[in-house]
Amino acid sequence: MPAKLLVVSRGRLEAFSDGVLAVLITIMVLDLRPPAGHDFSDLRSLVPKLLVYALSFTFLAIYWNNHHHLMHVVERISGGVLWANADLLFWLSLTPAATAWLGPNIHDQAPVVIYGVVLFGSAVAYFVLTRTLLSIHAPDSRLARALGADWKGKLSAVAYLVAIAAAFVQTWISLAIYVGVAIVWLIPDRRIERVSARPPDHDAK
Repeated sequence: MPAKLLVVSRGRLEAFSDGVLAVLITIMVLDLRPPAGHDFSDLRSLVPKLLVYALSFTFLAIYWNNHHHLMHVVERISGGVLWANADLLFWLSLTPAATAWLGPNIHDQAPVVIYGVVLFGSAVAYFVLTRTLLSIHAPDSRLARALGADWKGKLSAVAYLVAIAAAFVQTWISLAIYVGVAIVWLIPDRRIERVSARPPDHDAK
């Protein structure tokens, strides 16, 4: 019975997270308004907002993919995990507001900095979630083998800090770093897929 309850809890956690991410993407796209005119030239003013939307959509999609794969190798969850997951969703929920501000103001310092703060907070929250999960799993668990040292996650958080600082010098440097991190994460990481494809070493307790 405990194992069965564990599966249900894990499924509810993933389903709730999926629902929140779906709502966030919907909120973001609703901020894209059609141009006032009726010529192709009128679309020019929408280009910055559309590019920022595409970047934010990419980040949310990356988190959805990583969270989905993460749940495949999770054997148990705890109250701490639930709160860590809620913290991640909190930071991700700020993405639409940060996107709406940055879209028409990509050359301005404050929107670029706040956008980076949201990205940094999300990255740290995801890292905390993985560490919280690891704390209740064995060192040789499938989760531990799949995550490894997670250098990409750690370096991404550092990159966001650099980008935030760079915004006080040149905002385009920050934007380039944001895009660069997204590109790095678009490269598939097969570790979790390889581990989840194997039979578990032991049943969840």
